[in-house]
Amino acid sequence: MKLQLESTNKADFLRPIDGIIDYETQIVQEKINEIKNSTDKVREQAELAFNFVRDEIDHSFDTNSKVITISASDTLNKKEGICFAKSHLLAALLRGLGIPAGFCYQRVLRKGTVESGYALHGLNALYLDEVGWFRVDPRGNKEGINSEFSTDKEKLAYPIRTELGEIDYPEVYSNPLPSVIESMNDSKDCHALFFNRPEAI
Repeated sequence: MKLQLESTNKADFLRPIDGIIDYETQIVQEKINEIKNSTDKVREQAELAFNFVRDEIDHSFDTNSKVITISASDTLNKKEGICFAKSHLLAALLRGLGIPAGFCYQRVLRKGTVESGYALHGLNALYLDEVGWFRVDPRGNKEGINSEFSTDKEKLAYPIRTELGEIDYPEVYSNPLPSVIESMNDSKDCHALFFNRPEAI
């Protein structure tokens, strides 16, 4: 897929966002420094950040948690979040490392059937000098889902089935969608958020 950047200015994909991509907070800075101390190679730093968010931050729907996290710092502190929160944390780590990162979305079936309806799924795109922009999905692996950090062929969490009405949106946004943040803020718990997520961009 040819990605469509909301902005051609990489600086737009590096800045913090108050209360969401808060990489200047102590807890996020500590993780950034840990990654920096592991390697000085940018690609390896990006992959370490991705693997950490994918593997060490629980997906709240998988664990049947009621907790909603939104900001990168809260997601890191509680070590859980849905796909949107995990994408916020990954973007914060990458931006804090000086790696441009943005937000991407897909429209997927909520429970695997057309009757269950649709919901947005959030993931990331990032930029590396040697490969350009590419997408990764830090959702978290489980049976039937296997996303990987791949700079050539995408290895995302969900295969998009257009024949069932699912949509793979090509846009890369510098900010999370306002409708996504609104649904997270307005839901009383994560169980409600499962149904309150926007259905489309």
